[in-house]
Amino acid sequence: MRDDLQAWLRVRQAVNWAGVQDVTGPIHGRRDGILTAAALRDKPGETARGDGLRAAWQRARTDATAGKALDFRLLHEWQKHVLGLPEVPFRTLPAFAKEGRERYGLSAETPLLFDVCLADSGASGVPLAARAARLYLDVCFFHPFHDGNGRAALLALGFVLARERILLDEVGPIQIRRYADDPVGAVSLARIVHALAVATQQRGQLPGRHPGERPPPAVRGPYVHAEAAVSAQGEEL
Repeated sequence: MRDDLQAWLRVRQAVNWAGVQDVTGPIHGRRDGILTAAALRDKPGETARGDGLRAAWQRARTDATAGKALDFRLLHEWQKHVLGLPEVPFRTLPAFAKEGRERYGLSAETPLLFDVCLADSGASGVPLAARAARLYLDVCFFHPFHDGNGRAALLALGFVLARERILLDEVGPIQIRRYADDPVGAVSLARIVHALAVATQQRGQLPGRHPGERPPPAVRGPYVHAEAAVSAQGEEL
């Protein structure tokens, strides 16, 4: 039976992550993109799903400021906030996504491999945007939790960037559907993360704008087409 986690691990090894353009902090926009994503989960009179992501992101940002290394224990603590549960252990069965079209296998080594991938998020020699994108995909395709893996992936990506003093003001283009066996898509995500960081920096330097106001197309940068795709495909949280 097809195992898309194994497909991702092969892609992960084959991609030239070092070829992605680097970005350095500090970069801060006029709003917090992950908080904006959390607000999109709210419904009139009901904010539980958004509240979970907000609480988890607050904890993740605190951990990033403290310079903590990412491991499953840290991710697990955030996910408890995301899901509002006292415990969220690593899954004990194969996982499925995309209406069952992707299957992520499980063996005794899977949690150990996931820990290695989490540790890679702090490895030197790989550009920050590539490390953040690679980690996002690691969480998506290891699919460690029974629910909320898209949110866990977004938190992990935000954490790695925040640890280097980068806070994106827009995360929508990151959240379009990704496939485990797609090396072109993996590199594209890394380039999108870089472009979002550059665009956040540019928007933060614009005079006379109000928080939340959309910039002109020239400032939005090369991720504009990915952002349009989010509207067409919806978020994967």
